[in-house]
Amino acid sequence: MTLSTEIATLPQQAGRERSRPARPLPVAAISTLTVAAILGLWSLASAYTLVSPVFLPSPRQVVLALYNLAVKGFVDATLAEHVGASLIRIFGALLASIAIGIPAGIAIGTSRVGRGILDPVVEFLRPLPPLAYLPLVIIWVGIGEASKITVIALSMLPSIILSTSAGVRSVSKDHVNAARSLGASKGQVLAEVVLPSAVPSILTGIRIALGAGWTTLVAAELVAASSGIGFMIQSAAQFLVTDIVIAGIVVIALIAILLEYLARQIERRLVPWASHR
Repeated sequence: MTLSTEIATLPQQAGRERSRPARPLPVAAISTLTVAAILGLWSLASAYTLVSPVFLPSPRQVVLALYNLAVKGFVDATLAEHVGASLIRIFGALLASIAIGIPAGIAIGTSRVGRGILDPVVEFLRPLPPLAYLPLVIIWVGIGEASKITVIALSMLPSIILSTSAGVRSVSKDHVNAARSLGASKGQVLAEVVLPSAVPSILTGIRIALGAGWTTLVAAELVAASSGIGFMIQSAAQFLVTDIVIAGIVVIALIAILLEYLARQIERRLVPWASHR
């Protein structure tokens, strides 16, 4: 290629470089900038006393509150003890809701009789806020740990039941017919075809149920609790210890994010073909 030809092609190359689209900013970077902006505005509002420290303590105060919670504790328990008590209630309720919800979802998805019996119960329970049936649960079960786990489990149940039934109904009819043509019984079709195909939906329902359980935890720990994150937050709110309240909210958010991450990793391991994230 001659020098004149190279010079002639320079404007075309420059035009192509200018028209090349810029790489979009990664989602993680956008999220990081958002969190940094929120913390910056929070720090400015605290530094210039735009909001009373009683209502909005500084980020530094919240960090100190977290440290004091971990080392000294609050209301006769350390942060680890509060977290442990709440996790026991959450996972106890989750196990109970899985034990009830998955069979109920299978019954709704595979049987007209099961759908007719259980659908009205699920649709009645699904829109009810936990505080609506909390007094009734206390009357029936008492004010011990059983009532707290029951309330949390009831808030988790609809998500697991509905997700399981949706997963069961979405199973390919061709797969079911193929299994039947090979001589599989109803039990074998359920165990070898229906349930494995419904696992992604069941796991999604469990993830949604965990979120519902955390939102119910604070209400459940209002009743005769002596430990737990919700109890800690409510006790701090009564005395306007706002830094403890915010610290408790941050702890709940971090634990919920961690559990969501673990649930997604389990989903990737068990059903990699259905994991798109």
